[in-house]
This record gives sequence, structure tokens and C-alpha cells, in this order.
Amino acid sequence: MSAITNALTGVIQWIYGLVHNHGWSIVIFTLLIRTVLMPLDISSRKGMRKMSKIQPQLTALQKKYANDKAKLQQKQSELMRKERYNPLSGCLPLLIQMPILFAMFGAMRAIANENIVNQVFTFLRGETPVYEGWLWVKNIWMADSLFASVAPDLNVLQTIGNDVWHNVWVKLSAPDQQLILQSLAQHVQDFSGSLDFATAETFKAVLPSIQASLAQMPAYIQQTAAMPGFENINLILFSIKVYQHFNGLLILPVLAGASQLLMTKLNPQAAGAAPAAQGQPNMGNFMKYFFPLFSVYITLTSNAGFALYWVVSNLLASAMTYFINLYFDQKDKQTAGHELQEGTVK
Repeated sequence: MSAITNALTGVIQWIYGLVHNHGWSIVIFTLLIRTVLMPLDISSRKGMRKMSKIQPQLTALQKKYANDKAKLQQKQSELMRKERYNPLSGCLPLLIQMPILFAMFGAMRAIANENIVNQVFTFLRGETPVYEGWLWVKNIWMADSLFASVAPDLNVLQTIGNDVWHNVWVKLSAPDQQLILQSLAQHVQDFSGSLDFATAETFKAVLPSIQASLAQMPAYIQQTAAMPGFENINLILFSIKVYQHFNGLLILPVLAGASQLLMTKLNPQAAGAAPAAQGQPNMGNFMKYFFPLFSVYITLTSNAGFALYWVVSNLLASAMTYFINLYFDQKDKQTAGHELQEGTVK
């Protein structure tokens, strides 16, 4: 998976070199990915439509051979061969897209971590970072939310590997490194006088000093201040706060849920699918609402870069599904018309 993540990171950074904005780089990258996967999408939709057509026959076979599993399997296989339906045809796009999704999450996290560390070091030099935004999002590497500040959260820092900190640190100029060390010495009483990111253990030793110093920097305090009256909103399981310098407007999480719901509406359902037995939960209905809610959660808790990929990917997939369905609907009408004409002639 790391090889795929590194490859995707390289492609995104190459596009960034052309457009000079990570938000638009992600949009272009997603468009390229969906274009490459289009043949698989068409094949998958074609298979799903065939499945919806033969579903009544499959249901009839299940009733007829309910007590003979071997015969049922034989008849189902014969029907699928006759209709040229491959049960795995609908799974192939998913098998390809899931690794890309996980790798994309890793790529966005890798790029975000490097930018966040750079922002932290900028604060420690006594300056305010110049954030990279996208449309309404102020910092593409933080969540698109009223409940996320534009500046990195202190707790996020411990999730970033020591190798990232080391790589960013060694790229800083000597004067910038000296300013950071002076800031740490000024704000942290027991600071050793140096920063060692060589190993995870040494990083754990210096991280508290970085967090303590960062929390005292005037620019950071101003960027992470909560909105008066919204410092601690208690919910059932947790509490939240609204920041004065909030990072976004929750548009990407809302679009993620809405686009996921749209995808479930556009996916053809088996016309003759048997309903859930009385008193039994309908798994289809559960999944129909689970995935949109999961989409909202994952984009609300991820950086806006990954959320943007998720939303754009969903919107492109929905558009492709709509036009693919439209094409096959027209093709089915033409086939039905030809069959009707042949029947009339006979």
C-alpha cells in the first residue's frame, strides 16, 4: 500500500507543480482517476442491469428448488451462462477503487503532515503561517468545519511521525532553526537546547516542549481562540467548540453525505429482489443510510484535501452513473422496439 501511496503523492505533487494549488490538484487528479476507471464502471453498470433483469428468474428458481441446493446452484449457473452474466463483474471496480481510496487517504495525510509541521515551525518563529486555501476552506490541511481552527490542533502533532518532523527541520535555514530554538528556550523551562527527531523515542522527548511553546505563542493563541459563548458545547458523548478563525463551513461533509445518498439512488436495484422477511431488518435500507452518514463522519474528521477527493469522486461517479444508465435505457428501448416490430411482422 505504501508504494501506491507514494505513487499517488508523486502524481498529486506533479499536478501541483502545474497549477500551484493542492485543492485544484486534487480535483484534477480525481478527474483523471475516474476517467481511467470509466471502462470498468461501464462494465459494472452493465452487469448490474443484467442482474436486475434476471433477478425474477433467480427468485423463481430459489422457490422451485428451495429443498435442493445442488440443483438450485446448477440452474442458477445455467441461467447466468445463458444471459452472459458474470457475478464478479460488479466487484472488480470496487476491488480496484478501495486500495486507491486507502492510498489516497495516506497520500493526503502525508502531504498534510508536512504542511502542518511547516506551519508549527512558522508559529514557533513568532510568525503567522500563510495557509493554502481552496474556495471557502482557509487551510486545505485542516477539516472543513466550524469546529476546526485554521491552525493545527496541539493533539494532532503527536500523530505525525518523527521522520516528517526531521525532514522538515533539516530543510529549514540555520537562522530559522535558531529562532525556533530560542522560542523553545524562552517558553519551556527545562528545554535541553536542541531538537532531535532522529528516532520516535527522541521525538517523544521533545514534542511536549514544542506543544508547550506553541501554546504560548501570541499568533497561535489568536488563531485558535474559541468564539465567545461557544467555548464548550456539551453534546451527549463529547463536547465541541466553535473557533473565531474556523477553517470551513461544513460544506464538504454535507456534500459528501448528499453525494453518497445520490449514488445509492442512481444505482439500479434488482427489480424482483425479495423483500426482507417480516420482523427482520432490511440490510439494504440500513446500508442506504449508513454510507451517507459514514461519508459525513470521515470527511468531518479528515483534512479538507481528502474530503475534497471524496466529494469530487462521488460527484463524478454519480454523473457517470446517470449518463451510463441513460445510455443503457435508450439501448433497451431500441431493442424492445426491434423485438416488437419483428413480432408484428410475424
